[in-house]
Amino acid sequence: MHVVIVGGGVIGLAAAWRALAAGLTATVIDPAPASKASHVSAGMLPPVTEQVHDRGPLLRFYLDSRDRYPSFVAELEDDAGRPAGYRRDGVLDAAFDDADLAGLHQLRDFQISLGIRTETLAARDCLSLEPRLAPTVHGGLFAPDDGSVDPRRLTAALIDAVLRRGGDLVTDAVTGVVTAGGRATGVRLRSGGTVSGDRVVLAAGCWTHRLGGLPPGAVPEIRPVKGQILRLRSDLPFLTRTTRGVVAGASVYLVPRLDGELVVGATYEDVGDDTAVTAGGVQDLLARATAVLPGATALEFAEASTGQRPAAPDGLPVIGETNVPGLLLCTGHFRIGVQLTPATADALVALLTTGELPESAKPFSPSRFTTATA
Repeated sequence: MHVVIVGGGVIGLAAAWRALAAGLTATVIDPAPASKASHVSAGMLPPVTEQVHDRGPLLRFYLDSRDRYPSFVAELEDDAGRPAGYRRDGVLDAAFDDADLAGLHQLRDFQISLGIRTETLAARDCLSLEPRLAPTVHGGLFAPDDGSVDPRRLTAALIDAVLRRGGDLVTDAVTGVVTAGGRATGVRLRSGGTVSGDRVVLAAGCWTHRLGGLPPGAVPEIRPVKGQILRLRSDLPFLTRTTRGVVAGASVYLVPRLDGELVVGATYEDVGDDTAVTAGGVQDLLARATAVLPGATALEFAEASTGQRPAAPDGLPVIGETNVPGLLLCTGHFRIGVQLTPATADALVALLTTGELPESAKPFSPSRFTTATA
């Protein structure tokens, strides 16, 4: 089976790599595979996020992906011959007033109920772990089994793994899906050529439903949700581990890299196709970051960028077969695409090789939209 995958973010690349490892052949098509939303992402891998708290199927899928991450990265680094930027040195949640600390205590109880190792920290414990925290910290939580991944290193490793497994990477844009006899048989390129395949997987984020050649209703609308993110820099790491700070109900995440980069994120802006970095967005992120790490004002300002998170109408991933034979979707991961990469890639390959999604992925089938509108 030859699989054509449209989209070179971490989801599309991981699906291609896993498909190749399963004995299929794969072509990934993307005009700039190193510049997707996942490339902008901070790559925080917390034990849980607010997006999954009250959504049972998504929570189960998230935890499945969390469990897969260590082996996923180990296998990837073996195949790619390079590091993927994965760190499992803990995630610190820090609160700076009594109300936010009470919220963290609820989070602690929730994480413990899921079997996630979680330590309750007093203010002095937080400062012992991260001495540069603001001295007004009230307390926190520490999840020692979680951490982060650098999506830029992860993307580079996935590209190398795909190529070393014999996959193809076509740096061109897809303008439409090609069908014959009602079945998807390939895609049309902006350069004028076509790429044929036995299955076509659309993993193009918020551009997925905009491709030509799609019958009405085959692909739900995937809207973009803008996120602005900053990168600060110092010669040595300013922070030692991934930290989420909550100040007066406003949260910020701070993800350090070993090379001294500190990623600060992120805004949430439902503004359509707008991708501008704004003064207000930068000001907001810096204010939140320095409330948690006052000394961050001395760091070099290295980069401000935006990404467009792909959101399905119900906010859940879209994984599986469409009502067009041979056409599959792998999109809609919203704010947690990097976190869901291992489980998503494995679920898609299970569908390709067995004809059925795993139980954990079945709630995310595209059929939920066609059924709802039938």
